[in-house]
Amino acid sequence: MAEPKPEEISHPPMDQLQGLEYCIDSNPSWGEAIALGFQHYILALGTAVMIPSFLVPLMGGTDDDKVRVVQTLLFVEGINTLLQTLFGTRLPTVIGGSYAFMVPIISIIHDTTLLSIEDNHMRFLYTMRAVQGALIVASSIQIILGYSQMWAICTRFFSPLGMIPVIALVGFGLFDKGFPVVGRCVEIGIPMLFLFIAFSQYLKNFLTKQLPILERFALVISITVIWAYAHLLTKSGAYKHRPELTQLNCRTDKANLISSAPWIKIPYPLQWGAPTFDAGHAFGMMAAVLVSLIESTGSYKAAARLASATPPPAHILSRGIGWQGIGILLDGLFGTLTGSTVSVENVGLLGSTRVGSRRVIQISAGFMIFFSILGKFGALFASIPFTIFAAVYCVLFGIVASVGLSFMQFTNMNSMRNLFIIGVAMFLGLSVPEYYREYTAKALHGPAHTRAVWFNDFLNTIFFSSPTVALIVAVLLDNTLDYKDSARDRGMPWWANFRTFKGDGRSEEFYSLPFNLNRFFPPS
Repeated sequence: MAEPKPEEISHPPMDQLQGLEYCIDSNPSWGEAIALGFQHYILALGTAVMIPSFLVPLMGGTDDDKVRVVQTLLFVEGINTLLQTLFGTRLPTVIGGSYAFMVPIISIIHDTTLLSIEDNHMRFLYTMRAVQGALIVASSIQIILGYSQMWAICTRFFSPLGMIPVIALVGFGLFDKGFPVVGRCVEIGIPMLFLFIAFSQYLKNFLTKQLPILERFALVISITVIWAYAHLLTKSGAYKHRPELTQLNCRTDKANLISSAPWIKIPYPLQWGAPTFDAGHAFGMMAAVLVSLIESTGSYKAAARLASATPPPAHILSRGIGWQGIGILLDGLFGTLTGSTVSVENVGLLGSTRVGSRRVIQISAGFMIFFSILGKFGALFASIPFTIFAAVYCVLFGIVASVGLSFMQFTNMNSMRNLFIIGVAMFLGLSVPEYYREYTAKALHGPAHTRAVWFNDFLNTIFFSSPTVALIVAVLLDNTLDYKDSARDRGMPWWANFRTFKGDGRSEEFYSLPFNLNRFFPPS
């Protein structure tokens, strides 16, 4: 048998993924684009409903308050997504609510001054205003780091090696939102997981008028089937005598969103009243803003590969972070109850559908704004049990994580130095937040528990985030451990072309501002 040739046993590194049907600046037909945009909107509902459903009752809010917060969050998500795709990174990313803000927000909810308010409605309003004030102040962090180009300077210390664990843990770090939630209602979660995989992978070659309809629309088709199945179980009385937690996760009529939603309601700034400002609350929120910044940086790099674009230059990343800061400012002004970050699940959907078109995401933003105003229709879709979304997350978060691992091709993975850095960063990125979660579940407070509440919130928020821990460890080790002699092993020669806007000719095609605005804001 002849000896294999080198090109037959190795795969050359590629800065753009292969096999994508539509890249960032190519578009499907309008009908297909609208259907795909609606699919991204449906996926974004999971987090948009889950966060207010958890936080609003803790604040003393009613179902009516919860519906208004969900509507407001979706409305601002739509605006932020349009701003980011038009003027920010211009990558096809949905800007959604972030779990990173949960720690400081829960700390504000448990503030003794607010807890002493006896009237539940007034406590909800005063807590909302306190969260708004903290978000408004904390948004300045991303606005300053982004528009001053300070974040662009910071990213120059990031190598492909350092980004591997960060991008991977953007997906892997959300494992607790996947199968642990599916397990709360396996009778709809498991079928949803199997059906989505079957449609998107095994039946992807099924064509209708030359369109791979099952692959392209696997999400909305499988959700429709399982949602109808869950509704049938609900109406047949299958959960009548089951525990309350099971009913909450399985029934289609426990969200109380449709009955509470108004027919038409337009969210507006300061709708909850004038925000209140507290230095301690704002400082704790700043940690969440930093976490959001790091997680979004990893998500932007993943989205660029799944949209078949080149890695975003440092200037473009910084511009996107600046607009994301504007988004958090809008969150504070409107009262969304959480800050903004890139929606990881929607990034994963780019890979599942093999459509990375910017236009599709802009259409999804239009759906978010439209259905947030038409409350009853939006509440209908928002009543989908979260277990169904969790089953999809098992696939989509995994796709994003694997994109992070794909950066290994640009580094020398036969180097013990590189193996050490990636292994330690990924392990600590999973292990440290898990320690913080377990500690908090047992002690009802984080490991940082001093008299300075703002200090506790800052540390507990930072170390609850897997990508943030991974970035701290990976970047520190990568820039201190034999870094002078390891540029090639770290992948820096490949990375160099994409560090500036003019380093690669394709950057203008992917990242230039619309309406010829580059004349007034020339990229560096």
